[in-house]
Amino acid sequence: MRVFVTGATGFIGSAIVSELIANGHEVVGLARSESSAASLVQAGAIVHRGSLEDHESLRSGAAAADGVIHTAFIHDFSQFVASAGIDQRAISVMLETLQGSNKPFVAASGTMLFASSLQEPAGMESSASNPASLRAGSDAMVLAAAARGVRSSVVRLPPTVHGKGDHGFIPMLIALARERGYAAYVGDGMNRWPAVHRLDAAHLFRLGLESASPGSALIAVAEEGIPVRTIAETIANGLGTTARSFDPDEAGAYFTWLTAFIAADNHTAVNEATVALGWKATQMRLLDDMEQNGYFGI
Repeated sequence: MRVFVTGATGFIGSAIVSELIANGHEVVGLARSESSAASLVQAGAIVHRGSLEDHESLRSGAAAADGVIHTAFIHDFSQFVASAGIDQRAISVMLETLQGSNKPFVAASGTMLFASSLQEPAGMESSASNPASLRAGSDAMVLAAAARGVRSSVVRLPPTVHGKGDHGFIPMLIALARERGYAAYVGDGMNRWPAVHRLDAAHLFRLGLESASPGSALIAVAEEGIPVRTIAETIANGLGTTARSFDPDEAGAYFTWLTAFIAADNHTAVNEATVALGWKATQMRLLDDMEQNGYFGI
């Protein structure tokens, strides 16, 4: 299959490219810079120049492909509203191009779009998304495209996708703890974060591309819910310091814009659509990865 991949040189996208090529697919990666293009060539992929805001490049890339995997997102949290809008417009262009083709379109989404409860984990088929989430519109748009002749699906990723090259929430929390001299959590710290290794996530993207039913929401979760306090204590141990609690109304002084994420309870379980594809996580778990693979060596 010839697969057009956006975000192909990113932390997750580069793992997807390797997974696809290793399993006999031809990859065409979107590249907006010379360095990205060089990385794609080195990985064995074909370069397609463009960006999320270059809609003609997105149309031509999608039209020439047998399927699309969309992982690109502009992670500028100071301009998050604008980034979400760019993402929705890019998705709309590619879905319009694929309409009526029955070709697969797999997009990255997130488990934090959904609230969890003691009765039901987040992100299950019956879970309602948070209308305040700026990325919920993209998730809904992809799933709705199944009614327009696109074999569309989303892969909902947990707040921590870990592994070599991680530059997400866990490294941010480690940097904060190193700067402040201690790690932290909110309240009793029993709110939970799910996790998955980037290689396991990449495997699920491939399975979704190859076999997911139209309108599938796939849950890429290896660990359903690690208490945030446990993550903070692992960070403290790794840095040789301590972990302390903040009351919810005081946590912003430590976590700033990260506060809402740190305080969220996002217990999430793999769902039936994911199980049906035969996906099983096989890589190292988060706390072991943090302790053994250089998270504290920077």
